[in-house]
Amino acid sequence: MRKKIGFRHCDCKKITIFATDKGAFPQWESVPQHGSQTNTNGIWTMVIYPKIAAISYLNTIPFIYGIKQTLPAEVGLLLTPPAQTIENFKNGNADIALVSSAEVPALRDADIVSDYCIGCCGRVRTVVVVSNSPIEKVRRIWLDSHSRTSVQLVGYLAQLLWKIAPEFMLLDQYAILDKPTTEDAFLLIGDKVFDAEGKFAYAYDLGEEWQRATSLPFTFAVWVARKGLSYEWHDRLEEALTFGIEHTYEAILDSRYADRPYAYEYLTQNIDYLFDAQKHKSLKKFWDYGLKIRPKVNPG
Repeated sequence: MRKKIGFRHCDCKKITIFATDKGAFPQWESVPQHGSQTNTNGIWTMVIYPKIAAISYLNTIPFIYGIKQTLPAEVGLLLTPPAQTIENFKNGNADIALVSSAEVPALRDADIVSDYCIGCCGRVRTVVVVSNSPIEKVRRIWLDSHSRTSVQLVGYLAQLLWKIAPEFMLLDQYAILDKPTTEDAFLLIGDKVFDAEGKFAYAYDLGEEWQRATSLPFTFAVWVARKGLSYEWHDRLEEALTFGIEHTYEAILDSRYADRPYAYEYLTQNIDYLFDAQKHKSLKKFWDYGLKIRPKVNPG
């Protein structure tokens, strides 16, 4: 027979203490993926750590470095493209996540919990629409589905800045980039943009285009946490992110981007990590517009 003798919150998600014989409580034999257990003189202690989902691009390297350097190894870290990151959070696979900003209004059980983000004040470099014709002459825009925020941003700019009504198509086969027509444009996001630089006659940086349309910076992704998560974890996350930003150079050297000559300039000149008042204002404007772009699937 087990007797529960204590419960308290601490810097981990929770600790529950039991007094029991090991044989009377066999489920403790199986430890959760992100928990640990100890037994001291018949007192069992269970510690549950949060799971963190983040985006696996160059622009998150400082965040990832800070998390790995400052948080316990037991904290789970899931690295995926933006579209998969939000699914990990929605499905309960993560308690904290760096999510595309367009997804936030639909999250009913989450709060923005950090003063850091993935943003820009002008040219962002890794979110672009490329084409071999001026944007006003394209008939189709093929949309990289890895980021819902970027897809919606293209729709906003097409309607309010470029004054065009193209057909939006899902870009799921990147081979089409090798034989583009003059009627096609392509939304590219993330690390793949570096490889495409200089290959098209026209490139429209969406950070610059948003600033041209609104005179505001832009926020592509923000940190959210599930409601009910200990505020101590909010603080520990903020400390980890701060450490990573302050050690950007070391973060690059510790990553697979150590040999990329553009990495440091990109992270310090193109990406703006501070989620300040202007970015809050910009994000509200983006949300309030409420545009929903749903690209068609290529019929083949």
